[in-house]
Amino acid sequence: MPDLIAPGLRVLFCGINPSLYSAVVGYHFARPGNRFWPTLHAAGITRRLLAPSEQEELLALGYGITNVVDRATATADQLAPKELVKGGRRLVTKVRRYRPRFIALLGISAYRAAFGRPDATLGLQPETLEDSRLWVLPNPSGLNAHYQLKDLARLFRELRRAAEQG
Repeated sequence: MPDLIAPGLRVLFCGINPSLYSAVVGYHFARPGNRFWPTLHAAGITRRLLAPSEQEELLALGYGITNVVDRATATADQLAPKELVKGGRRLVTKVRRYRPRFIALLGISAYRAAFGRPDATLGLQPETLEDSRLWVLPNPSGLNAHYQLKDLARLFRELRRAAEQG
């Protein structure tokens, strides 16, 4: 799954890994039922609801997308812990190269595993990733029943406001 990335982004969203569906169609968060695109719109990041096939429009807004692990799976729980740790190291390399202001990791469990932070909570993290501020958000997958769209939108909106302030 190719990254949607450019130097100096406002926010680089980092999913856990692509779904099998996304890998087939070639767009991030493309699986029907994934709430990433509706959440971006509800949080005021996009002016309208974008389809996954319009993902390139995010770059002009200062946002990009990558994943911790490149390997596509049916569900993220099919990833081995060592894959997440290795993916975390690759993410550091991307951050060093592209220097986004914020990294928004989409999945608290994946963040904890990839970066050895078992007590991490949602929101702005005390540590940085290189010079980028690190923000953890819930996974917007439709499989994550812990958060409804309105809750996701509120949390993503907090990140948007912080990123707009610098």
